[in-house]
Amino acid sequence: MSLTFHWFLPTNGDSRHVVGGGHGAPVTAAGGDRPPTVGYLTQIARAAEHLGFVGALTPTGAWCEDAWLTTAMVSQNTERLKFLVAFRPGFVSPTLAAQMASTYQRQTGGRLLLNVVTGGESHEQRGYGDFLDKDARYARTGEFLSIVRDLWDGKTVDLAGEHLRVEDAKLTRLPDPVPQIYFGGSSPAAGQVAARHAEVYLTWGEPPAQVARKIAWIRSLAAEQGRTVRFGIRLHVITRDTSDQAWAEARRLLDGFDPETVRAVQTGLGRSESEGQQRMLALHGGSLDNLEIHPNLWAGIGLVRGGAGTALVGSHAEVAERIAEYHSVGIDEFVFSGYPHLEEAYWFGEGVLPLLRDRGLWSHPFRTSTQPPTVQARFATSGRP
Repeated sequence: MSLTFHWFLPTNGDSRHVVGGGHGAPVTAAGGDRPPTVGYLTQIARAAEHLGFVGALTPTGAWCEDAWLTTAMVSQNTERLKFLVAFRPGFVSPTLAAQMASTYQRQTGGRLLLNVVTGGESHEQRGYGDFLDKDARYARTGEFLSIVRDLWDGKTVDLAGEHLRVEDAKLTRLPDPVPQIYFGGSSPAAGQVAARHAEVYLTWGEPPAQVARKIAWIRSLAAEQGRTVRFGIRLHVITRDTSDQAWAEARRLLDGFDPETVRAVQTGLGRSESEGQQRMLALHGGSLDNLEIHPNLWAGIGLVRGGAGTALVGSHAEVAERIAEYHSVGIDEFVFSGYPHLEEAYWFGEGVLPLLRDRGLWSHPFRTSTQPPTVQARFATSGRP
């Protein structure tokens, strides 16, 4: 089985420094270095497509551009790359979301994947008019996904749930293919939703032993539902020709962290309701010391960024070895990012992926000959610049 790799579209801006944001953390000034224009994001998407990434994750929240709108525009400048669109089910009706996904599939040739984000911060949710507490949000997510899946199956849905109600809901045009659901969360409530509805359970980049325990937990819950789930991991990456070069880059990023910014971000993230965020914080404890928490696993990103806070750092061979280690505990999909995202996509795609190909762990998902896929021919026939 070939491993699946996804990249990341930085809709909160990009830089040669770490761009903050997420889980209540403000976007740092570095986010303005490369604004998240459709033109720049298209450069990243085309690079990812060329290198062999299957999809690109786009985040959701008040700190970034809207994922649905942005990826819909970027998709028109790519051919095969899928878009792992993060969205929060409490902000839109399930029938409308099912219809949006169906439209997206038709207009992009079936290139939508959905990352369902329940929302871990009540104060941010309230800004969108959502006043449910965390457990209630997960219960609503379960109802939401039940409705959406029935609609995608062509059913007419009547449901009067605790949080959602629809009558005579149906779609006139069904999505083809049905989008796969990616879902993460470390709380008991999150586990139940993942077991019932997710095709892929996503975890942030904890050490392999902790990831293995999470996988066993979700597998057990899914088995109780008569289901199987695939597993993915969300990490940053700094890979270079030599280990020394990679760690020098990590130190450069670390040297760019303003101590006051670190303190402010850690204070804010410490109030997070997300169990996954608290697990990220526990990996470094707010300290700039001892940030290599497992061979080649660096927790420095999480000092100034909410959400995924760890990176694989090392030579191409070392990073490939760590990927193989995560695969050995059950991970089949990897969602990577790096600063800046355009250049780091090439470091990884040209340095690590060939090593994984040689080990029989990966094959290019689009390439059927020695020539890379291009979009120039389509532009020539469509008349687009």
